[in-house]
Amino acid sequence: MATMRDIRRRIKSVKNTQQITKAMKMVSASKLRKAQGALLSARPYAERMRDVLMRVAAKTDASLHPLLVAREGNRRAYLIVTADRGLCGGFNANLIRKAVLTIREHGTEDPMIIAVGRKGRDYFKRRLFNLVGDFTGLGENISFSHAKTVADAVRELYTHNLVDEVWLVYPHFVNPVTQRHEAVRLLPLQTPESTGKLEAEYVFEPTPEEVLDHLLPRYLNTVVFRALLEAKAGEHGARMAAMDAASSNAEDMIKRLTLIYNRARQASITREISELVAGAEALK
Repeated sequence: MATMRDIRRRIKSVKNTQQITKAMKMVSASKLRKAQGALLSARPYAERMRDVLMRVAAKTDASLHPLLVAREGNRRAYLIVTADRGLCGGFNANLIRKAVLTIREHGTEDPMIIAVGRKGRDYFKRRLFNLVGDFTGLGENISFSHAKTVADAVRELYTHNLVDEVWLVYPHFVNPVTQRHEAVRLLPLQTPESTGKLEAEYVFEPTPEEVLDHLLPRYLNTVVFRALLEAKAGEHGARMAAMDAASSNAEDMIKRLTLIYNRARQASITREISELVAGAEALK
């Protein structure tokens, strides 16, 4: 049975841990505000880029650009976006589970993995997947150049005819405690279908084909950039929620240990009083 000294040490240890989790929660909340602001600024740009791509693609032959040509085959690569660090609840585990389920649903033999984030890279490397690329240590401030580096590696795989499809697995940020894990086809690019509302005529200078040739790589960079921002905001939101839960659990543990300590202290006092009374009775 634990002594009173052991219980006091345990209470002190839990309080120290609680201080750390509270500090991590505040740090994550501060980083979340910054990451969420960057994400909310990027989303309208990505949507507008998608609209422009739809207008241009409607005026050109999709089979003329290599990033739009669909191929027959079962060679697939998966771009999986996770975090570099843990302590964020089930954020990384759920993303990896979504990626594994997607690979199984497709029935891909020997899938190629491009991992963004140390957690995803370590998981697939330990299980001997075909890891053809990894990008770690991107930092807290995700820039467009980071996304371009990742997108260039993906585009190179596809344009060199090494894969038939490239899929993107990432967390869609909903709110600080909710992320919706999604798997979408990245290549060949899926141009939005016309809804019939775009009836106006557009004049392109230079030709629509040349505009599309410049627009498609940038659209791919934008999609990857948005996925990286979604993952960063989701990571901080998940870590903030995890540290809040850890702080609450530490508070409950402190209360429970304090109650045990008080009971042990009361029992010790009662025992000492009983010994004094017994000694006094023996001297009579």
